[in-house]
Amino acid sequence: MENSKPPLGVGGTKPQGYSNTKATLALAKASFRSIMRSPSAVVFTLAFPLIFILVFGFLGGGGTHIDVGVTPGSDMNNPVIGMMEKTGMIRLVKGKSKADFDKLLEKGNVDAMVDVHRKVNVSAYSVNVVYTSASMDKGNILRSVLNNLFYDKNLKPSVAEIKESTIHGREYKTIDFILPGQLGFSLLSTGVFGTAFVFLSLRQTLVIKRFFATPVKRSSIVIGECLARIGFALIGALFIILIGHFFFGFTLVHGVVTVINMLILAILGIIVFMGFGFIISGVAKSESMVPPISNIVTLPQFLLSGTFFSIDAFPTWLQPISRALPLTYLNDAMRKIAFEGMGLWDVKFQIMILFIWGIGIYAVAVKVFKWE
Repeated sequence: MENSKPPLGVGGTKPQGYSNTKATLALAKASFRSIMRSPSAVVFTLAFPLIFILVFGFLGGGGTHIDVGVTPGSDMNNPVIGMMEKTGMIRLVKGKSKADFDKLLEKGNVDAMVDVHRKVNVSAYSVNVVYTSASMDKGNILRSVLNNLFYDKNLKPSVAEIKESTIHGREYKTIDFILPGQLGFSLLSTGVFGTAFVFLSLRQTLVIKRFFATPVKRSSIVIGECLARIGFALIGALFIILIGHFFFGFTLVHGVVTVINMLILAILGIIVFMGFGFIISGVAKSESMVPPISNIVTLPQFLLSGTFFSIDAFPTWLQPISRALPLTYLNDAMRKIAFEGMGLWDVKFQIMILFIWGIGIYAVAVKVFKWE
């Protein structure tokens, strides 16, 4: 037929009424559906963080317990022993010989051993404490607790008047430390593993190559995928925050405002972490190479960025490495906003470090990312 025309869109020509924005949103919608159907995405983004939150929420609610052995022959009817039992933190272990306690100390099965005796002709007590290097952290906590007990007005000889006051602060629960770390864990997993696998798969299955035969811009492909991952990550973040708050008492100082600030930080975090995914998808030759390379990026951050433990508890030589990782600053900012009630401007240093990381990561990603 004389009026026949070639199919619209072939050869790069744009059909009438074509909208690049609509194409981007359509790609984002399709990618989001794909993510929701992916078991691995749901596991890394929701299941793993929630499992850790449930474990620490139920088991960590009681706080730290210190096991202290009482040496045979100690005076058990004294205020020192009585107040140690009342702390709720110290669990006294009795009924064992000194030789048994020595073995338990060597293995770290008890954190310290005490021997309490009344001083002769003095209204005070002699307390001999043996610590173990196998449990130095709890030993330091016990030392602090005992120092406070020894200065209690009920235990000091009546040679001075003691005035006491108490400053009431916001209770810092285990969940207040754990949840921001697990939220960072979720964002890092989604950004790295999800992005790396998706773009490598699209390239290997020639999906991207087929996109090039349409009017869809390359930027639309990237932005569409990014929007889908950001949306999925925000849903996961909101779910984790709400579960932590309503079921385990996670502190949100300013309520909804705090949640919004945390979600804004989550957007920044997922954008930075997707940069790692773009780099890995460009470097990996096959899907089997993605997990080991991704683990090289994620595992040090999971372990060293204050996800499970404060980096202050790490050896001195390891702390500078921890403070150089981007997840460290995201976790730190999340905790300051949630528990201390800070705003985004108050954590501008952490945000600046994340921006610097983002600029560096995407500079590398542009160099190594491959379309075909």
